[in-house]
Amino acid sequence: MTVADTGDLPANQSDLHRFAFTDALTGLGNKYRLREKLRQLIMERASDPAPFTVGIANLDGFKPINDLFGPSAGDQILCQVAHRLKACIPDGATVVRYEGDEFALLLPLVFERRSAEKMGSMLKEVLSAPYDLGERNVRLSASFGFAIHPFAGAEFEDLLKSAETALYRSKRRGRGQITVYSTEMAEQMKRATQIEQALRNAIIADDVDVHFQPIVSLKDDSVLGFEALARWQDKDLGFVSPAVFVPLAEERGFIDSLSETLLRKAAEAALSWPKELFLSFNLSSAQLLDPATAFNILAVINRTGLDLRRLELEITETAVMSDPETADKIISELRAAGVRISLDDFGTGQSSLSRLCDFRFDKVKIDRAFVSRMLTDSASEHIVKAIVTMCHGLELTVVAEGIEDFAEALKLKGLGCDMGQGYFYGKPAPARATLDYISQRYDGEDGVERRRVSGD
Repeated sequence: MTVADTGDLPANQSDLHRFAFTDALTGLGNKYRLREKLRQLIMERASDPAPFTVGIANLDGFKPINDLFGPSAGDQILCQVAHRLKACIPDGATVVRYEGDEFALLLPLVFERRSAEKMGSMLKEVLSAPYDLGERNVRLSASFGFAIHPFAGAEFEDLLKSAETALYRSKRRGRGQITVYSTEMAEQMKRATQIEQALRNAIIADDVDVHFQPIVSLKDDSVLGFEALARWQDKDLGFVSPAVFVPLAEERGFIDSLSETLLRKAAEAALSWPKELFLSFNLSSAQLLDPATAFNILAVINRTGLDLRRLELEITETAVMSDPETADKIISELRAAGVRISLDDFGTGQSSLSRLCDFRFDKVKIDRAFVSRMLTDSASEHIVKAIVTMCHGLELTVVAEGIEDFAEALKLKGLGCDMGQGYFYGKPAPARATLDYISQRYDGEDGVERRRVSGD
């Protein structure tokens, strides 16, 4: 080896080191640079371990923008994000491109939760400004997860895992959210994982149940159909609310298998009802993002032998607006097969009136929030009356949810509402009890009605 060769070696090693620790697209460091910096900081503070913070920023809606305008536009956005973050982080802090559209931060002088949240708010504002793509500008938001050393972990892997957990919680809450990791959050995540595993096993074992709540005509109180509602009683976890396990199935990606199990059970139960009674079933937000949803639903119903004209599917406005084009296609395919579509929780979303024009529905369900306040709040009463009048003008049937007493039922009848459901008419009940309820109504309508109205 010559002297010249010896002299070149350190430079080559330096170049290789720099290359291995640098993100080629943005020029920022990568996750290996972050790990090196973090371990250095831990060593420096070994004798006086002051807290510091690690954060992860994720761009909300980056993939659709990347798909729409192409990878080149996506790369431009990532480079602009890198430039903004590098320009605004405090002295002594480090920012790297962690992976994909995620950037990580090492903040040596951020010691506690409030400071981390304040930093997140500042960075969120910086990243929300328009991105220049030449002939057009686009806007994106960002979500953040922060973890504070040593409370959220003593080593690199533990800290990053905690920051990712906090980021996941932010993404669950919506766009542009900021979350700082806590032990309470860790316990909640642990329980969610326990519920997930138990629920997956319950689906395989066919242990998730369906209860049914009657939907009646407000004109004569006759039963017209039933809404199917998910119920689950686990041998170890006890009763788990559908408000917990249904969103969890959506988040963890197995809502299709849960929904198909519930729909099959509900349809099989409905086969034993009088043929004029309909079955109402709720679709999840995730299902309205899947182009195969209509095919899957029709396949399940056809296998059970239930008349498709007896099926009614309830969807929410929020679910529809997640991907209007796909939702419209699903709705059209289902209606073409004879399935009726109901817009649930009407009045609680945004631009509800335009949804009635943009999509074809058969029925609108007034959210219980208006029904519960109707007798004491004149504004709520006027809203209900306006909804009924408008829907009748559009030839839509109107259902009021959450009717709990005779006075509410009487008021809704007076306002011209077509149908109602709620505890006043019956609580959700298992399939066997529902069949008994139907038999009683059909065999002795007057006696049953007298007992119900008197409060028995």
